[in-house]
Amino acid sequence: MPALRIGRTEIAYELRRSATAFERRITVTPGCVEVMILADDDDAAISAFLDRKRQWLLSTVREMERLVADRHAVPRFLTGSKVPFRGRRMPLTVRCSDGDRIEITYRNGFLVDLPSWAGDDPDRLVASELKLWLKQRSRRDVKEIASTYERRFGLAPRSIRVADFANGWGSCGPEGNVLINWHLIFAPKKVLEYVVAHELAHLRHRSHGPEFWDYLGMIAPDYLASKAWLERHQSTLSADFLN
Repeated sequence: MPALRIGRTEIAYELRRSATAFERRITVTPGCVEVMILADDDDAAISAFLDRKRQWLLSTVREMERLVADRHAVPRFLTGSKVPFRGRRMPLTVRCSDGDRIEITYRNGFLVDLPSWAGDDPDRLVASELKLWLKQRSRRDVKEIASTYERRFGLAPRSIRVADFANGWGSCGPEGNVLINWHLIFAPKKVLEYVVAHELAHLRHRSHGPEFWDYLGMIAPDYLASKAWLERHQSTLSADFLN
């Protein structure tokens, strides 16, 4: 593994070439430094890039070591934390990046790239960005599910959006405006599908009479399992951990 010497400190790093990247990047996680370079970079280009970043890299590695050492004091949103998502608790990796903005990606876990301006205590910033990402994903999922029911069954609400709810998981207003609680992003996707189907079924049957449940069973045949899951776990579906 190559290493960069900065004063008396030697920092080992993993070198990775990317055929799709448009710029070089360094990311720092506990115990690991990754240097991503362009596909056609030669040794001189790599050396020049590392030389420009040497002071940033040294201070970032030291800061990461400090955060890990004080982990008991900064516990919530460091690498190794768990974030509830679609019925599971998924691992979180927070990296210090030399990019100019926060980036969140999801690949069997959450990966957060933090720029240098994030400051000494990134906890609140990571929480805020995760909450925004989860709301956006909830909004996307709800629209995709609703589009499927509109295409298959002609159930077209006047509007459909996600929102914060004090109580309940969804509503369908008298004018056909549907609201879905975004906290359902913490439940399995089948549960979210059930709630969306439930509210869309009210476009045909306003009350919860036998005709409503028969119709819901027709458009969502397996809804009973999701309904039971929600009744058992509804008290755990909260975004309080992000506050």
